[in-house]
Amino acid sequence: MLAAMKKKIILTTLLLVFFSLLLVSCQKRAAVFVDIVDISPPEKDYSRPLPPGELALRKITDPAEIPDYTLACSDLEGLAQAIDNSLNYMAKPSSQRFYPYGDISHEQAVTTLKELKKLVTSGISPAEMNKALREEFDTYISVGCDGAGTVLFTGYYTPVFEGSPERTERFRYPLYKTPDDLIKDEDGVVLGRKGPDGGVTQYPPRKEMEESRMLDGLEIVWLADQFEVYIVQVQGSAKIRMPDGHIETIHYDAHNGHDYKSIVPQMVADGRISSKNISLKKMIDYFREHPDQVELYVNHNPRFVFFKRGTGEPRGSINEPVTPFKTIATDKAIYPRAMFTFAAVDLKKPVGFALDQDTGGAIRAAGRCDVYKGVGDEAGELAGQTYREGRLYYLFIKPDSTID
Repeated sequence: MLAAMKKKIILTTLLLVFFSLLLVSCQKRAAVFVDIVDISPPEKDYSRPLPPGELALRKITDPAEIPDYTLACSDLEGLAQAIDNSLNYMAKPSSQRFYPYGDISHEQAVTTLKELKKLVTSGISPAEMNKALREEFDTYISVGCDGAGTVLFTGYYTPVFEGSPERTERFRYPLYKTPDDLIKDEDGVVLGRKGPDGGVTQYPPRKEMEESRMLDGLEIVWLADQFEVYIVQVQGSAKIRMPDGHIETIHYDAHNGHDYKSIVPQMVADGRISSKNISLKKMIDYFREHPDQVELYVNHNPRFVFFKRGTGEPRGSINEPVTPFKTIATDKAIYPRAMFTFAAVDLKKPVGFALDQDTGGAIRAAGRCDVYKGVGDEAGELAGQTYREGRLYYLFIKPDSTID
């Protein structure tokens, strides 16, 4: 009996951890629809924190350990623009606060991106490009979750929902802009609520904010489904199709300072959804059949997210557009921002080269990486198929190298 109880506790714990990874995605991104076919004890702890003072990257000194980039060199679509987006970020004075990274200076990081842009647009053959990357650049490998380079790759994408700029009989559930009294620091970290005396206190949790109607007048768009509102809040961005047909991008702006708490464990505990084959899509279907239960469950999550209108593609945490298959999200506390990477992972559609331009609430520690898959249902299906171990590499120009 004790063994059975122990097994049940282990499986329950794994379920909670797994959904914290899947449903707490980047606060500047959209939902990930992932079907879980089986929940079995993982061999590794992908969220293992780094030891104090340890960097997430280790420089490769043995040429035999450097990967062969040839295949990735034949898939460069969108890469030049993604590099330009990173260069736009690195041109901002604020980017200098995050360098040096180890022995990589800000100047070397910028030079790396410029030289890579030359290579990507040079028109040379994949074999020639592979040779240049191996000879002119230093390769660093992520230490991963186990010190041996193991990284868990997952996916995310941007959904498209129907909405309206005004409240109507159909569109009754709002997304809100950031209140004037919410205080953030220069890095966007929420400090709290500014009081009339100038002091800063914590913002109320979700339920209190909803019930007090303190956000009346701050509505920026209305959706037809209350749970869709919650999805956008949790995932951080979406594209909204307005009644006249035009599409508006809604970007993350801030939150109320409370930690995210998944609603999945409570739904499972209450028998609303099964602990097997769970997906966000199944949750959406459940709440469409039981709309009266949405408020009950979403109030288990005290975090509340605010938005701003925008145009174009959703933006990553460096406030630059994300590019399908060419943007990844990592823990920006331990990885170098905006840098050029190589994802060595066996996926249905390979990733190859990508820029590290995003982050997420669940993307913590060196053992996690999210790949942006794009917009719409097809991208969602690809995101849902992304759950594989691999290796993550970063490239930096050698101090004495330039690309002719």
